[in-house]
Amino acid sequence: MGVFVFLPLVLPLTALPIARLAEQHLHPRATTRLLTLLAAVLGLCNTLCLGLLVVVGTAQLRGNPLPDGWSDPEVRAAVPSAEVAGVAAIPLLAAALIVCGAALRRHRRIRARTHRALDVLPAGTGPVVLPDDEPYAYAVPGTPARPGRPARPGRIAVSRGMLRSLDGDERRALFAHERAHLRCRHHRYLLAIRLAGCVNPLLLPLRSAVAFATERWADEEAAQVVGDRRLTARAVGKAALVTRPAPAAGPAHFAAPEPGPVPRRVAALLGPVPPARHWPPALTPAGLAALVAAAGTAASAVSALNAAVALFVVLKAATPL
Repeated sequence: MGVFVFLPLVLPLTALPIARLAEQHLHPRATTRLLTLLAAVLGLCNTLCLGLLVVVGTAQLRGNPLPDGWSDPEVRAAVPSAEVAGVAAIPLLAAALIVCGAALRRHRRIRARTHRALDVLPAGTGPVVLPDDEPYAYAVPGTPARPGRPARPGRIAVSRGMLRSLDGDERRALFAHERAHLRCRHHRYLLAIRLAGCVNPLLLPLRSAVAFATERWADEEAAQVVGDRRLTARAVGKAALVTRPAPAAGPAHFAAPEPGPVPRRVAALLGPVPPARHWPPALTPAGLAALVAAAGTAASAVSALNAAVALFVVLKAATPL
């Protein structure tokens, strides 16, 4: 395996520049998709290589269930420097899997709890108005049908306090923003990027960038629906003044200070429509950063595949027939 098994653990660093520059040269829709794809591939390669190291490290432990031949000196010679790293990778992989599992459980628990709270209210296609003076609005993604449980469609919830804070046109922008979260399935991008960050902390900046990009994406969709970018910017700014910060793992909120800084969102809406390109111009810092990120992601995939094939060949040769 050599150095190839270690490269995917550090190659996420190549995606950090584009995480900071993509929003300046790409539509937030393209930013969300590009960064999520990069993070997903880098996270998977990172997990695969950690798993390979765990196999090497576990083979050196006494009483392990692996074949005895996997701990022979010939195998250790074929995977130099991986023995100590393999033992160290065991708690790292275990911690990553535990954190990912906790994130998945939290995501499902929050969604199920929110749906149960909304189930007591009349069903319908329109937003659910909650009798709460605290101003907030959020979108709850739907859930598929399971044995003993019917499918639940995505729903929008808005408090009475939020409706009082906005005029009629601003409410239209609010509802268009929340519908965009549901229609574009932003929760899937956010969950994927959250899991990638759980696997490798170097990917956490991409998580923040994608969280902001999904809010910007919904802002652009809302501005297109209402036909007025200034109106949408005013609605975002006004709602932000009365909205308290929301938990980062909760449903997508219209004007929460996190996951996207509101002043940047307002400034973007007051500017021109972002370009619809899927890749930044080549002769720009963002274009070079995207190229570096793509090369790093490709190198990570090739390195992980090379390490997996090399270890498979070595262990197959060491496995007694």
